[in-house]
Amino acid sequence: MDLATSVPRTVVLDTNIVLDIFLFSDPVCEPIRAGLMSGALHWLAIQHMRNELERVLDYSHLQPKLALYALSKGDVLAAFDRHAHLVDVAPRVALVCKDPDDQCFIDLAVAHQALLLSKDKAVLALRKRLLAQGVTAQTAIQFSA
Repeated sequence: MDLATSVPRTVVLDTNIVLDIFLFSDPVCEPIRAGLMSGALHWLAIQHMRNELERVLDYSHLQPKLALYALSKGDVLAAFDRHAHLVDVAPRVALVCKDPDDQCFIDLAVAHQALLLSKDKAVLALRKRLLAQGVTAQTAIQFSA
């Protein structure tokens, strides 16, 4: 949050960051989680992003993690629903991501001039081109530094 104006910072979170926050409780993501909880971060998402998270939570390799952390798929989706602000699908931008599944994150961040937090190499490879569009793409570690 910009303390001078008390305006929350708009962010777009990729699915891996969402998992790190709401499933794995990754300490590196604590500043992001805290920002969401306090309202300092305004998280934008589209329904497709929630659908992707729902699909990913069914992956067999995540089932032991859900059990380990005593969480259900519903718990993680409820956290998404509690903190994400669903908006309309953004128009496609000229920047094309090598991973088509990640294009929606780029489009949304550019449309709303939002900070894009991602672990995806294909997204992070576009950092310089995103910056030219007014969007900063960072990892959770960079955000937390």
